[in-house]
Amino acid sequence: MYGVSEARGNRQSLGFLMVGIAGLTMSENERSMLLHPAIAGVILFSRNYADPDQLSQLTHDIHSVRHPRLLIAVDHEGGRVQRFKSAGFTHFPAAMSLGKLYDEKPLRALELAHHWGCVMASELLSCGVDFTFAPVVDLDYGNSSVIGDRALHHNPHVVAELASHMMQGMNHAGMTAVAKHFPGHGHVVADTHHEFAQDTRSMEQLLSTDIQPYKHLMQHHLGAIMMAHVVYPAIDDKPAGLSSIWIQSILRQKMHYQGAVISDDLGMLAVAKRASGEVLAQQFLGAGCDLVLLCNDIQQRDEALLGLIKYQADAVQESRLIRLHGNPRLAYPSLKQLHQSAEWLSHMKVLVHAGLVNFEAQHG
Repeated sequence: MYGVSEARGNRQSLGFLMVGIAGLTMSENERSMLLHPAIAGVILFSRNYADPDQLSQLTHDIHSVRHPRLLIAVDHEGGRVQRFKSAGFTHFPAAMSLGKLYDEKPLRALELAHHWGCVMASELLSCGVDFTFAPVVDLDYGNSSVIGDRALHHNPHVVAELASHMMQGMNHAGMTAVAKHFPGHGHVVADTHHEFAQDTRSMEQLLSTDIQPYKHLMQHHLGAIMMAHVVYPAIDDKPAGLSSIWIQSILRQKMHYQGAVISDDLGMLAVAKRASGEVLAQQFLGAGCDLVLLCNDIQQRDEALLGLIKYQADAVQESRLIRLHGNPRLAYPSLKQLHQSAEWLSHMKVLVHAGLVNFEAQHG
């Protein structure tokens, strides 16, 4: 339907769509789908995970489909949003735990954010995952059900500092960070997974609060940004990820951002009903997104793939995506061997001593 098996492993440009797959292994239809010229990668969920060995085999199979290898991503923040929690992966608390520590011991909290980033990224990289959609840099306004304790803090300066140190830890391990959800989701009560959401604040208000962490991270070479599905009517009547004003005019031109721009999932109800899968994917691409997520809605995904069968990759966009490939500094062939390394154990010792993770409960 999408490609031929003989093309596997051959040179094929990355597209712009990141899709989900159904289970613990790839079917032949899914292998064929991943040869589609518009495909750039695969996003994994809990349904795709049984244990580290199975995950490593799955990521190896995905990476082997074509060259350059497809991107593999996951939502792996800690707390409520961590797809791999059992059979060896360290289970992190909600990010707000770092913010609470910062209020008492700021320098200690920054150190712990770095160790957190190192451990989280190195574990994922050891199993073949290129990047996670983290850190969350939305501010905690105390009224968002979907963000809540996923936020590091309510103070933009604190969020910027903690996120920067976490990002540096991830980079140290060999992983690019993805800050989300630009320009800020924390002030919105509505959950964009299930409903339309808007933030009526002015550009001046956003610049002085929610956008501050992004400006700080950009100064430290932030590799990617995920856009919010929120509408900011003072700036544009379209959701941020569908807005060339937000992406092209503000991010690219005014803020001089050169990294990758990623959409949130097009299956979320805040945007899903705006158009067919094909049209919606093209609209996000046209607005300036380098990577567009089609995670779970199979009909929406197939509409997009059927309509984009003649897609031709853009060289600049592809270069931004290539930089998202994981490059593990601790190149251990398995998660178990990583856990036996002196550096990983030193990071873990600090996190355990601070009470952020329970080594015995998770690693025996």
